[in-house]
Amino acid sequence: MDEQALLGLNPNADADFRQRALAYFEQLKVSQDAWQVCAEALAQSIYSDDHIKFFCFQVLEHQIKFKYSELTEVQQQLIRETLITWLQAQMLNPQPEKTFIRNKAAQVFALLFVTEYLTKWPKFFFDILSVVDLNPRGVDMYLRILMAVDAELVDRDVVHTSEASYYFALTFEARRNTLLKDTMREQCIPSLVESWYQILQNYQYNNSELTCQCLEVVGAYVSWIDLSLIANERFINMLLGHMSVEVLREEACDCLFEIVNKGMDPIDKTKLVESLCQVLQSAGLFSIDQEDDVDFLARFSKLVNGMGQALIASWTKLIKNGDMKSAQDTLQAIEAKVSLMLQLLIHEDDDISSNIIGFCYDYLHILKQLSALSDQQKANVEAIMLAVMKKLTYDEEYNFENEGEDEAMFVEYRKQLKLLLDRLAQVSPELLLASVRRVFNTTLQNWQTTRFMEVEVAIRLLYMLAEALPVSHGAHFSGDVTKATALQDMMRTLVTSGVSAYQHTSVTLEFFETVVRYEKFFAVEPQHIPTVLMAFLDHRGLRHTSPKVRSRTAYLFSRFVKSLNKQMNPFIEDVLNRIQDLLELSPPENGYQALLSSDDQLFIYETAGVLIVNSEYSAERKQVLMRNLLTPLMEKFKVLLEKLMMAQDEDRQMALADCLNHAVGFASRTSKAFSNKQTVKQCGCSEVYLDCLQTFLPALSCPLQKEVLRSGVRTFLHRMIICLEEEVLPFIPSASEHMLKDCEAKDLQEFIPLINQITAKFKTQVSPFLQQMFMPLLHAIFEVLLLPAEENDQSAALEKQMLRRSYFAFLQTVTGSGMSEVIANQGAENVERVLFTVIQGAVDYPDPIAQKTCFIILSKLVELWGGKDGPVGFADFVYKHIVPACFLAPLKQTFDLADAQTVLALSECAVTLKTIHLKRGPECIQYLQQEYLPSLQVAPEIIQEFCQALQQPDAKVFKNYLKV
Repeated sequence: MDEQALLGLNPNADADFRQRALAYFEQLKVSQDAWQVCAEALAQSIYSDDHIKFFCFQVLEHQIKFKYSELTEVQQQLIRETLITWLQAQMLNPQPEKTFIRNKAAQVFALLFVTEYLTKWPKFFFDILSVVDLNPRGVDMYLRILMAVDAELVDRDVVHTSEASYYFALTFEARRNTLLKDTMREQCIPSLVESWYQILQNYQYNNSELTCQCLEVVGAYVSWIDLSLIANERFINMLLGHMSVEVLREEACDCLFEIVNKGMDPIDKTKLVESLCQVLQSAGLFSIDQEDDVDFLARFSKLVNGMGQALIASWTKLIKNGDMKSAQDTLQAIEAKVSLMLQLLIHEDDDISSNIIGFCYDYLHILKQLSALSDQQKANVEAIMLAVMKKLTYDEEYNFENEGEDEAMFVEYRKQLKLLLDRLAQVSPELLLASVRRVFNTTLQNWQTTRFMEVEVAIRLLYMLAEALPVSHGAHFSGDVTKATALQDMMRTLVTSGVSAYQHTSVTLEFFETVVRYEKFFAVEPQHIPTVLMAFLDHRGLRHTSPKVRSRTAYLFSRFVKSLNKQMNPFIEDVLNRIQDLLELSPPENGYQALLSSDDQLFIYETAGVLIVNSEYSAERKQVLMRNLLTPLMEKFKVLLEKLMMAQDEDRQMALADCLNHAVGFASRTSKAFSNKQTVKQCGCSEVYLDCLQTFLPALSCPLQKEVLRSGVRTFLHRMIICLEEEVLPFIPSASEHMLKDCEAKDLQEFIPLINQITAKFKTQVSPFLQQMFMPLLHAIFEVLLLPAEENDQSAALEKQMLRRSYFAFLQTVTGSGMSEVIANQGAENVERVLFTVIQGAVDYPDPIAQKTCFIILSKLVELWGGKDGPVGFADFVYKHIVPACFLAPLKQTFDLADAQTVLALSECAVTLKTIHLKRGPECIQYLQQEYLPSLQVAPEIIQEFCQALQQPDAKVFKNYLKV
């Protein structure tokens, strides 16, 4: 072997050596006999370096995986002998191999097993067992090989190259694996199980590592072997014995979980679970001590959850089968586990609690189905409810300012508890409402002296009731009087108690989230609106010391104002005055710390717009207020644009461009209060937005930071097309001209939707403009698409794909808006070029979204131009290019009908053919029968069948035919 290249295998080697080692590995993979050198090195222990040994196994692995069938019988025998020789050496070596080498060796053994077991090596396991006997190092390898075999047979991820080969490989591997498992069950599983028993018996007291490995093997195999081999007295007794041994009990727990999880007859499953529970209970495992080893308790909780869910599954099956006697027995068995479930649910460790939630949830589902609950079941529901309320509470360690992994896990755990709370509401809504009300009132009476986590959870529970007790359109304060009164009382307490002043971010945020969730309360008791508005506007909300609170409050404030616009009229001027400083455009100076980020300010601008537009003021007053809101933005914009034109430093340019972009974005956001031109006119605001437009458009001719500036102005134009309609049209030609200068793929991709919006909205009104800019736009698109890109540049390829889609979407909009003359008037040569790009898009690019669009364009053009009075030469184009495209596209290897978008593309392809037949009639059928399909060597009976399907009046018939 190339000793120099091998030096690069060491992780500490420099980059050149490592590169050389990689190249050498690739060279050995394609070499005919390199594997033999590696086999010899392993069999004779030539190398002591771990990385070289691992490398040799990798070469063997590649040979077995991809080139095994090329070997002669003698060579295949050599690989088997090499592995057995290496295995024998393991028991004699002074030191065991490193774990990563043993794992790789096990993978190679497993690969050889799946390749040879059914044909050349039926005694695979017996040969390994005869070598290893009960030698600890040999047993370690044997167990690792078993785990690797299970991974190959059960949770194998097939490495695939393409979708088609993936499905083929998947089916082949699934069949092969089933056959392997069936053969193993017949020939060797009883012997393997016996070997596991011997290993466990031999090593349970003196080698915990091997015992745990063996328990892991039993747990893995139990899912697909005969359960009676494991679920019998000798095995179960041994496993239960392990439950009392500290170093073994976690693995024993997992093993018992797999046994309980195995599918079986419901009555047998109930008996099995009950017998396990009796032994576990008599061993004292059912009395949970908070001080117990939490890692073990987490596994134990998972086991109890598995047993509980197994019993519930049995109960469901028995009810379905009508066996009420057995179902009742099973329900008693379930009920008997509830006190243990509660101990685990309430455990202070969230992992332990989380592992039992499934059982708890399913138990509540049973109670929901019962016609009446016993006193004990009602007590259980209440106990679960109290446990959930307690467990929802934050602990002291939760870091609110810098949330990390632990905090994220608690947030996920809270979501699980919310599901339990929702299920509790289905079982007993009255009890849930009464419990929450009790906790809420008790806590809020003394909130000043109560710890933050208890105050937060009290408000959180009120918040959660909104989803737990669902109503339509948030009408919590009408209908059921008891519920409406309870919620109204709690909301009144919330807003009048002064708890919004609590000095903890979690309580503050929960307060604002809750008042927004129950905004309908303020329609019932509007007298509380000023109190809540002040909380939003002062140091409790938008001026809080925490940026996180300020940011979230900005969004919630916007929601609050929008939902209560009818009740806001008395407070509008006051609110606008109070938010004045929050509307200021942050200067692009480093180090300036504004209260709100620009994203948060968007919500404040939107809120200001909504307040003005929805007010009861006259149009003149609204116009004045809107101008007061937007004039500072326009003035700042002019000044900043001049500064940008003169800025030399790139960082300074970027800061100024961002600031300009924010100004445009804020103006855009105020317009969200309007739904159409009518509402803008009614408010007398058209003029101020036209002023904005004239102020912002010069930014398009700025040669600096084009991407940022264009993006902002484009968004503003999108909004103005909705708000000002045809008043925008005079500005569009010059804006388009600027946006098409020096543009890149992304610029064009974002510009095209603007043109599409104009085309779809104004149709023939913009026909002259479209005819004028059609070819300049296309030239800009083609220029970008033809730019050379590096072969491996994924982002450039994706940008081009997205631009291609946008281009076809543009053509679809033009043809679909009845503007085909825009294309027709571009001159014969240009029309032909456009048509060929559509054919190319339908056939050549493996992008089903673009293909679908192209077929929609083609069928529309056939509909418009495909009749007898269509443009000269178009009928010829239909037969020479469109018809072939409808066949060539689906015949491409990349046309994958397992993909939903491709199915839609095929459907549009069918529509295109149907449209051709509709417009050209018998001539189309004649062409297909006599010329085109015979040229593809299609059999006459299939041609006949195809043409019959095409002529069916119901388009669905042909679509379905084409799919098949």
